[in-house]
Amino acid sequence: MPLLLLFLASAVALLLPPPVAGDIPPSNKLVFILAGQSNMAGRGGVVGSHWDGIVPPDCAPNPSILRLTADLRWEQAHEPLHAGIDYNRTCGVGPGMAFANALLRSGRAGAVAALALVPCAVGGTRMAEWARGSDLYSDLVRRARVALETGGRIGAVLWYQGESDTVRWADANEYGRRMAMFVRDLRQDLAMPHLLLVQVGLASGLGQYTETVREAQKGIKLRNVRFVDAKGLPLQDGHLHLSTQAQVQLGHMLAQAYLNYGTSTL
Repeated sequence: MPLLLLFLASAVALLLPPPVAGDIPPSNKLVFILAGQSNMAGRGGVVGSHWDGIVPPDCAPNPSILRLTADLRWEQAHEPLHAGIDYNRTCGVGPGMAFANALLRSGRAGAVAALALVPCAVGGTRMAEWARGSDLYSDLVRRARVALETGGRIGAVLWYQGESDTVRWADANEYGRRMAMFVRDLRQDLAMPHLLLVQVGLASGLGQYTETVREAQKGIKLRNVRFVDAKGLPLQDGHLHLSTQAQVQLGHMLAQAYLNYGTSTL
């Protein structure tokens, strides 16, 4: 009887499809958390509720770039990275794929088998909604921990947020304090006191306090918090969201920032 069961089990195994490579990520992967609001989630190529589907060469899929899906599975990363994560919104091209491809092309990502992207951004969110204890914060921490379950390390958090904090003076005035607390809490909860966070300086805002938030972003003095300025990058709607090509350029800027600081001893 045991031999018969063994035979049946072997036969069933042969009938099952092979595991998808992305479902079993390598243990020596380099993880990047992508968080913030709509410009990190990506609206490049989105008009109204429709994405044009155009993927620039810099954002093309690569077998060495993985994505953690909304239901915590690994798959080969592809645009739009935040589909299913930035819920109830149409996502397009963001900076993540251009960032990862630029990092691979540099040859300076280190001896890793894969770059693992963990999308967490949600459009329209204020800094107060990312405070410890909130759903957004808790989900970010949970997804970061899941990403590390099979090994690897976090290279950096890529953060692009603040447009929603330009509407009310109270939010703009509190931005620097809230952002600094977010970084401290995240480092504590991930047990990574030297975690690198690369924040993007606003290119646009929803209200009249954009410069107030930008000054707060530039004024954060915490160690291993770096500033990449998106101001001046073209906006596809002339108001809020970066164009597809602007997102590609931002991805390159983020990659350079990581290569300048993230590969050094922190």
